[in-house]
Amino acid sequence: MTRAGALVRACHPEPTAAVTTIATALAVSAGMGGRALLVTAAFLTGQLSVGWSNDWIDAARDTRTGRDDKPVARGELPVEVVRAAAVIALALCVPLSLALGVRAGLLHLAAVGAAWSYNARLKSSLLSWAPYALAFGAVPSIVTLALPDPVVAPAWATTAGALLGVGAHLTNVLPDLEEDLATGVRGLPHVLGPRRSAALAAVLLLAAAGVLAVGPGQPGPVVAGAVGVAAAVTAVGLVRARRAGSRDAFRAAILVAALCVGLLVARGAALAPT
Repeated sequence: MTRAGALVRACHPEPTAAVTTIATALAVSAGMGGRALLVTAAFLTGQLSVGWSNDWIDAARDTRTGRDDKPVARGELPVEVVRAAAVIALALCVPLSLALGVRAGLLHLAAVGAAWSYNARLKSSLLSWAPYALAFGAVPSIVTLALPDPVVAPAWATTAGALLGVGAHLTNVLPDLEEDLATGVRGLPHVLGPRRSAALAAVLLLAAAGVLAVGPGQPGPVVAGAVGVAAAVTAVGLVRARRAGSRDAFRAAILVAALCVGLLVARGAALAPT
């Protein structure tokens, strides 16, 4: 049981659950019905493979920096176990993805491949944002291509997904900047620094909210109100971020990201023509 718990913690459970839930909710809102469970299975195995591959590939680096939040670095889990789990999850992800349909499946596997490329190499380059843009931007089309009448998602949904992905990347990396720099990882957030990364994340996420509001057409009062809240939160966060040591831009980015996710799911019915 101790090893099983460590394996769960090694899969990065929060982002794994978040991405799987978002994809499932989007599938339901787009009208997939019971087939949304297949989306859940495909995304869950894909995200498990990504999380476990991260801890497998970063095992030596995490051990050197004493990451106490990583089971492998703490000696609670052999790296061989995490590697095997990542490979098994990826092997399961292939047929589950293709069961959504060839085009939807191949697009999902490309998104998972982009996430693996981030773990293996791109996280240490100025292109660290690219896998997030590709993977998140692909989510709406993965869902719409899995519908009974497959269609590529509209440009507004793809654009909003990509903006949300890059904003999420900048936000997600912020807590680990110092540990990453100590081991030579220098992606885009590391070059920008914490304050500029948080500010850019907030702006990108606000842009995603704007695209989600106006892309499908008349936004309505609820959607317009959500974008107004996002704008106010972003403005307050950026102003307060000017203070030394402030994390308000980071907090603003988290709040705006949550609003964007809600807007994306709420607009799910507009992804495919009726």
